[in-house]
Amino acid sequence: MSRVRRNHIDLATLTAVLILMVLSLGVVYSASATWAFEKFGQSSHMLNSHAVKILLGIVALFIGMNVDYLKYKKFTKAALIAAVVLLVVTFVLGGEMKGATRWLRFGGFGIQPSEFAKFALLFHLCALISTKGEVIKDFKKGLFPMLIWVGTVVVLVMAQPNFSAGMMIILLSCVMLFVSRAKILHLLATGGAVLPIAALYMASAPYRMERIRSFLGGRWGGKINYQLWQGIIGFGNGGLFGVGPGESRQRDLFLPESYGDFVFSIVGEEYGFIGTMFFLALFLFIMLRGFKIAKNAKDEFSRLLAIAITSTVTLYALVNAGVALGILPTTGLPMPFVSYGGSSLLFTSFAVGILLNISSRTDMHPRVQQIGETVVMPDASGTNAGKIY
Repeated sequence: MSRVRRNHIDLATLTAVLILMVLSLGVVYSASATWAFEKFGQSSHMLNSHAVKILLGIVALFIGMNVDYLKYKKFTKAALIAAVVLLVVTFVLGGEMKGATRWLRFGGFGIQPSEFAKFALLFHLCALISTKGEVIKDFKKGLFPMLIWVGTVVVLVMAQPNFSAGMMIILLSCVMLFVSRAKILHLLATGGAVLPIAALYMASAPYRMERIRSFLGGRWGGKINYQLWQGIIGFGNGGLFGVGPGESRQRDLFLPESYGDFVFSIVGEEYGFIGTMFFLALFLFIMLRGFKIAKNAKDEFSRLLAIAITSTVTLYALVNAGVALGILPTTGLPMPFVSYGGSSLLFTSFAVGILLNISSRTDMHPRVQQIGETVVMPDASGTNAGKIY
């Protein structure tokens, strides 16, 4: 008598993610110590908060890892509707911080609904694409309903205002629509229609236009680029090997919020070029493993989910690093698993847990199968792998 069980998860991906989480504890502590002491009288205040969030992220990761990904498919629409409702509630009742209304707070607990909405949208797109099949090539019946969902989420996120998160949601949605084999002409026509609206949105806030002009013109001075300039100084201080853990000078109130969106600058200063390459190598490794999981996925829904999750982690890491290095205009996007913050860490960890669950349903790491007293290795051809254990 035999019992069907899953194969092994992709331990390599899990290890890379856990390494990033553990390393973030030291980086966030170093980046926040001076500011935390000035505000709270305790240099470890933000480290303690971040450690709790890391633990919650690990719990979320293991929950995602142990629930069959197919169970999410029937709930993606309900989750997306809930996300839209949360975004509307946030716009009306959310707490304002630095001129933006992005948070819902319940006592001492806060959540950023745009993070939930991002994954809810991507998951629902995966469900729709896997269900519609070739109908996706029909603009009216296939592509247009998806664009309605994308547009709804993007408009609500940008109304907060959160331009960088809205643009990332557009980019990730385009990635998913592209891999769904939607007609390129349809996508280009949609982009052409959206471009003037995006330009008007940019022009509505002078600081956004000034930031873009400063970036394109190569002007690094002034208040608008102060944070970016201080971050680049941090990389310069670090050189090849860095100034050493805890020895950052930029974190001493020179680089604002160095524990958040510009945490990569602290990595560059304290660990140098070698350290930054190690962090980026971990993200590159996660990307390669994620796309390998997608390649070996057993069904279309899981393949699309793996691509969506991997693309999200990879693009966020690349954009965050590019901003810190001055390669891209300044945005407010965190580095996954490294930047201080709860919502991004929690939802991204849960998503990666789902990616690992998908990996356990592939034949990448088959278990040994036991039948009676005979131990049988899975057939190399894949006939037995992932079926009887």
